[in-house]
Amino acid sequence: MKKRVLFISSTGGHLSELLKLKKCFKNYDYYIITEKTKSNLNLKKTYKKRVHFLVYGTKHYPFTYIFKGIYNIFKTIVLYFKIHPDYIITTGAHTAGPMCILGRLFGSRIIFIETFANIESKTLTGKLVYKFANIFVVQWNTMLKLYPKAVCWGWIF
Repeated sequence: MKKRVLFISSTGGHLSELLKLKKCFKNYDYYIITEKTKSNLNLKKTYKKRVHFLVYGTKHYPFTYIFKGIYNIFKTIVLYFKIHPDYIITTGAHTAGPMCILGRLFGSRIIFIETFANIESKTLTGKLVYKFANIFVVQWNTMLKLYPKAVCWGWIF
């Protein structure tokens, strides 16, 4: 029986990094979660029922961001128990944090890949998930100074 793996990230660059891992999707009973935007609706054509969307929110609109964030937390809970992954693999940002926390509480193994964009500073989600991730991956050797328990597997790109 294949391991059930959830790949989750916010849209944009984080999603682009996550999709660089698509070669390994076929090895797992996989699912993808990201934010729904016009630019990634085509994921439904490619991945069909294996892709799920959260509501897109940006910190540039703090009032609506709060409500969208709360909605996404509830939707995350529903999706987690629907998928119940053995592993959660993420390249980060705000949509991934709640899923990683939930997964850790209910026994999923967490693999966090710090974004390629950060060479000398931590991301907010990275700071949070580093404390409990089973494997914390950085893409630059310089990041090992900031995350001493991390592993550097090189670039996803």
